[in-house]
Amino acid sequence: MSHAPASVRVCGQGLGKRFGAVSALAGVDVALEGGEALAVLGPNGAGKSTLLRILAGLARPTAGGLEIQTGPTGALAVRKRGQARGAVGFAGHATLLYPELTARENLIFHGRLHGVADPAARADALLAEEGLARFAERRAGTFSRGMAQRLTIARALVHDPPLVLLDEPFTGLDRRAGDRLARRLVRLRDEQRAIVLVTHDLARASEIASAAMILLGGRVVARTDGPGLEPLALERTYGEALDAVAARAAKGRPEEKPQASEQPVERGQAR
Repeated sequence: MSHAPASVRVCGQGLGKRFGAVSALAGVDVALEGGEALAVLGPNGAGKSTLLRILAGLARPTAGGLEIQTGPTGALAVRKRGQARGAVGFAGHATLLYPELTARENLIFHGRLHGVADPAARADALLAEEGLARFAERRAGTFSRGMAQRLTIARALVHDPPLVLLDEPFTGLDRRAGDRLARRLVRLRDEQRAIVLVTHDLARASEIASAAMILLGGRVVARTDGPGLEPLALERTYGEALDAVAARAAKGRPEEKPQASEQPVERGQAR
């Protein structure tokens, strides 16, 4: 069962991240409040995961500033980096699950880390919501990719965070599980949580997000909201943004390139 989360506001200005000579992110602004969901789109190597790690407090920006405010409605307070982490539910590429622990034990463990009042009851509720109740006593290390992904999302939500950050959460999920997750995210948004969703799935982004930004080479090349989030409109905006950058590059004015270890995907293609 979900509880009423604290209100939240996220403000990032001019966020940048360099790894030596490589610029992974440059000049990115993010503004988000409870009840809003931001989809972050772009090809591989565009800086999406780097942005998410900065918002989660797992990486420090080398440029710009980030402020996260949480608290009761009308009484938001700025949180220091360590304090803000407690307000964040983060599901990245690493599951952060212990393979030798059962699904239930994993959730209880993470619940205790976050000071959840009744971690066992919370674990049982999340397992039921994810359709994993009958696998509660199975070791996480025996789970399929899709089942582990569902357990990872439960782990990220164990402390009812007001800010939810998800990096490719639909990867490995079958259609039924994907639909369940999409409904869950819409419900979390409607419960006034703030959500940042990194995805290659434009249809899911259209379904969940209240706004979208497109990154390429670590820079924001397009933003859209409202009618622009309709599936066909979002597909068109995504394609036009990538085409425009490619055209500028062809004229001898290239944008900063993605990291060499990652190759861009075709527009609209899911990873």
